[in-house]
Amino acid sequence: MTPEAPPRPAPPRPPGTEHLGLDREFAAELARMPLLALPWVAAAALAHLAWAGVKPTGLNAGPLVVVCAGMVAAALVDGWALKVPNRITLPLILSGWVLGLLHDLGVGVDAGTGGLGSAVLGTALGFALLFPMLAVRGVGEGDVKMQMGFAAWVCAFFGSGGTTEAAGLGFRLHGLGVVLWAFVFGAVAGGLFGLAMILMRRQWAANAAILRGIGGDLKLFATGGAGEAVRRAEDRRRAWVKLPYGIPLCVGFLLYLGYVLVLPR
Repeated sequence: MTPEAPPRPAPPRPPGTEHLGLDREFAAELARMPLLALPWVAAAALAHLAWAGVKPTGLNAGPLVVVCAGMVAAALVDGWALKVPNRITLPLILSGWVLGLLHDLGVGVDAGTGGLGSAVLGTALGFALLFPMLAVRGVGEGDVKMQMGFAAWVCAFFGSGGTTEAAGLGFRLHGLGVVLWAFVFGAVAGGLFGLAMILMRRQWAANAAILRGIGGDLKLFATGGAGEAVRRAEDRRRAWVKLPYGIPLCVGFLLYLGYVLVLPR
């Protein structure tokens, strides 16, 4: 009778990996996110005070200037590195939640009226709007988190349970509506960016094939073939020229906020 072979020793775990498969470096990065969110909250409060000092009447849009600055920073990084890092996007999301929580607690950090629930609901809408394109790899995770951060802030500022009076401007705004329309403006800007790239590269057949592939993947995704759609999208993504979608998203955010808050009504 042949004796049983001794059990093989377990392979050594990679450095920095915990027993549950969690990367310690990634866990440490996540642990720093709440601390990185605090400067954004402080910036919102300081911008509110600065705006009140310069323009004491009307809508105090200081916090909106701060979140737009965050979007511009994320777009610039995306255009340079084709990736928006967590250290920008996650603190934006968390700081939007903190602002909403402060509003719930009655802390007058800014002129916002939306609570934590509004900020979280806006974050969910921001994710849902880009999820189909994320599933077929039309956008990256950083682009989605970038939009979620913007959505958290504007819903903490304007609220989502009703319309909020934009003081002195004679109209009312709804946080979820701002998220939706800013996304629409960004989608239009993204289409124009993509069209410009197609015209410059002049690879008509290849671009047409990519568009057909994206359409087919979206159809697969909608009819229950999500796994196959993702696999096809991954294969196709290796060959196409990437568009840093954070840039058109940022352009859409700025254009819409400028349209409703800056242009004379």
